[in-house]
Amino acid sequence: MSLYRFSTRFKGALVFSVLASTTTSCLFAAKSSRLSDEPIPLKTEGFPERPAPIIELGENPFLGNGFIGPGFVSPTGAQWQPLFIVYGQMRSALQTFDSGLPNGRSTEWSNRLDLFGNLYLTPTERLNFSIRPLDKNGEFSGYRFDDNSPDDDWVDRLNGNIETLFFEGDFGEIFPNLDPGDTRNLDYGFAVGRQPLLLQDGLLINDQVDSFGITRTSMFLLGSSAFRITGLYGWGEVHRGNNILDENAHFAGISTSGDWDKSTIDVDALYTFSRDDGGDQLNIGISLIRRVGHINASLRANTSIVLDDPQNPAAGTSAVDDGTIFLGQFSLTPPHSHDLVYLNVFWGIDSFRSAARAPATGGPLGNVGILFAAIGNGRYGAPLTNSADSSVGAAIGYQKFFNGGRQQLILEAGGRGRTDNVNQDGYGLAARYQHAIGQHLIWSFGAFTADFSGRDQSYGSRTEITVKF
Repeated sequence: MSLYRFSTRFKGALVFSVLASTTTSCLFAAKSSRLSDEPIPLKTEGFPERPAPIIELGENPFLGNGFIGPGFVSPTGAQWQPLFIVYGQMRSALQTFDSGLPNGRSTEWSNRLDLFGNLYLTPTERLNFSIRPLDKNGEFSGYRFDDNSPDDDWVDRLNGNIETLFFEGDFGEIFPNLDPGDTRNLDYGFAVGRQPLLLQDGLLINDQVDSFGITRTSMFLLGSSAFRITGLYGWGEVHRGNNILDENAHFAGISTSGDWDKSTIDVDALYTFSRDDGGDQLNIGISLIRRVGHINASLRANTSIVLDDPQNPAAGTSAVDDGTIFLGQFSLTPPHSHDLVYLNVFWGIDSFRSAARAPATGGPLGNVGILFAAIGNGRYGAPLTNSADSSVGAAIGYQKFFNGGRQQLILEAGGRGRTDNVNQDGYGLAARYQHAIGQHLIWSFGAFTADFSGRDQSYGSRTEITVKF
């Protein structure tokens, strides 16, 4: 090939390339969806201001923006950026509740204050404490309107008890100098102190316990995309399945969770032992969470097994017992909405007992629906009770959202029946409305009516203001 022919072909190709590029640019320029080359500033008009905690001490505001201070290097080589914040919520309610049983009516003004303090050293290391100065052992400060004795009208449960006090962190982040290249797999999370524990969505354990836990995450066992294993040991403040403190109860156990392409599976086991009449008990729970088409499905099976001690038989008590509970929860979002339709069903065999339950949490069926839930503020009970002993039941409801999610309404119907020939069948209707006011207030109103065999009609209503700060 001559130099002339090569040069001509090269020039032709170059001209074609330039024409094609120009044509393509013109076509893209004509598209209305093409991203502009001009930077667009962040639009903050109408966006709410950051709700700062009531106390905030540190160089970098919590969830703030702007310059991030470097902090300092700790003796272990970790980069610490200390921040201390205090936050919480106050709940104040007027409520009346009638269980349908003799002397089963209560009307009261009830109050609960949850106050938290967090000392962050890094985003993964913190010291947490909390107090609930207005309630103690399931009783709440306020005023009772229906007591016969005037001396008992005012209820004072003021206290300074520590509700939680624990430190949590990551071993590898606290001691980075032990593994500068991050190749020795020292990333073990841990927490020690009086801390809230929630396993199996509150079925197996729902309590604040003096305990120690160590966790290994980011594993890929059994073909999972993520797998976690946690070892637990608790030695104090253990409330047994009847919500009563057992000062001599300890527990040890393991909690695991794995994510697969379509499912999340949790398997947990706890062995609780005590020198008191509470007795020893083994709890095992397994859950499966996944989507089935447009339906969100959660299936749980939990069992409690009394381990008899010949010197301390405890089977069949309110604290420990043999039993199993199956819970299925199903929900979906109707087309063209953000609402939620749900159906929750349960089956309790014999007398299931949780490993630990705090005084204000009620029984294990609180997640079935608002007809079964404990309010956690005063003597207002669960309309259909939340015990799972020898029973079956269900709740179906619709949760409607308004005003961009700042208002919501729940309408629910449910029922339960006994499977041991005890005449305690019941059914009911309930409604709850919530309205966010500004950045810190939530107003709610709820009411129910229920019928149980062998008793008068049950009913109740309540209104509550929650202040978040």
